[in-house]
Amino acid sequence: MTELHPLTQAVIDGDKARAGELTRQCLDDGEDAASIIEQRLVPGMAVIGERFQADEIFVPEMLIAANAMKTSLAILEPLIAASGRKAPYTAVIGTVHGDLHDIGKNLVGMMWRGANIEVIDLGVNVSPEAFAEAARTHQPDLVGMSALLTTTMPHMRQAVAAVKATGVATKIVIGGAPVTREFADEVEADGFAADAGAAADVARQLVGATTAKGEMTA
Repeated sequence: MTELHPLTQAVIDGDKARAGELTRQCLDDGEDAASIIEQRLVPGMAVIGERFQADEIFVPEMLIAANAMKTSLAILEPLIAASGRKAPYTAVIGTVHGDLHDIGKNLVGMMWRGANIEVIDLGVNVSPEAFAEAARTHQPDLVGMSALLTTTMPHMRQAVAAVKATGVATKIVIGGAPVTREFADEVEADGFAADAGAAADVARQLVGATTAKGEMTA
């Protein structure tokens, strides 16, 4: 088994202090901020996603790892912004109209950021029109929609239709406790994620991104 880089391991362990220290050390050693994200942070969150899907860890552990990653990103993102470079992909995400739950949405957002995707979070209770406007404004590679209540699933159907009606070339991913793959197919979403761990894999597949192992997923 290949030994992981210490920063990658710090993210997996959820060690915020060590993640920050090692991020600065990588910079001092001459590593580029973008490559630190791609080669150190992304592989760590990929492991977390795999463990979550395998029921080896649960939401609290995932949140702890995501917070360690955020500590590193807080150091790296200003450097990337100053250089003019951007994440290779962009996503818009939100909880659909009538639904105020955000834990699942937030977890997916963290996993997407951990996959080196810039995430624009629209929050909760997002109308179909707001999703459509965000798609037109940001021209994202992905639009993520979450619903936790069966009563708000019709709004998800309307939101998918509204985004598709814009003509923006984006992929729509939906998920949430009552959402099924059959429902995703019915409303013509491009992807379905049963949980936050799966959401990162689905995102990579839809945008044709490479995995932490450097293999094409689509």
